[in-house]
Amino acid sequence: MVDLSVCIEMVYDDDPFHERLHRTAAAGVDAVEFWDWRGKDMEAIAAAADEAGVEVVGCVAGGELTDPATADDAVATIHESIETAEEHGIPTLIATTGPDQDGLDRATQHENIVDVLSRVAPDAEAAGVTLALEPLNTAVDHPGYFLTTSDEGFEIVDAVDSPSVKLLYDVYHQQVTEGNVIQTITEHVDLIGHIHVADVPGRHEPGTGELNYENVFAAIDEAGYEGHVGCEFSPTGDPDEAVAAVRELN
Repeated sequence: MVDLSVCIEMVYDDDPFHERLHRTAAAGVDAVEFWDWRGKDMEAIAAAADEAGVEVVGCVAGGELTDPATADDAVATIHESIETAEEHGIPTLIATTGPDQDGLDRATQHENIVDVLSRVAPDAEAAGVTLALEPLNTAVDHPGYFLTTSDEGFEIVDAVDSPSVKLLYDVYHQQVTEGNVIQTITEHVDLIGHIHVADVPGRHEPGTGELNYENVFAAIDEAGYEGHVGCEFSPTGDPDEAVAAVRELN
């Protein structure tokens, strides 16, 4: 059985933000994650997490990693996020690459991502924070995004060569982009720092689409993955019932 977390930006998007932590706990899950921490009252979130008995396990680091002209800004942005994560005991920061830059070849952008992550990796290591680099699909949800394949993501993680820089493997995005989910997770589990789940098509809860999530969850567990698996989906109906359905598959 894997440890679930709930992305409260998507699953409980109609509720007042702090109440979403209590609703997650009531649904039987003891971990939450969300997107950008900037603009949110982190002290209030921490208090709500304590009251609800849930752990905040992830949020988004920020920064655009593909443009050498803004590399210093990206480093500063991620440093700020590392400090915030350390202060609030958040173990994982989600790192997105940003767009494929017009006028720059892929090799240059790839190298800049490696450079930025290499520059922030020592601070992440010192803080005990994992930076999880996320490929996204461009066919349906994120046209123009740079990093789409898990192979290139693993290449970047290997090049940075830090225990605090790993891949965020989003089963939904990678099923849309490339498939071969179970084999990829199994063969690269040591390089995976976080996992997201949703079904295809529609990005709804597992069990509503083409993926056999009983097998996917079993494979994640059998591979020895020790992190959280984030429920990052749009429920087809009642959010509590959607979370309960995922727990049943696990």
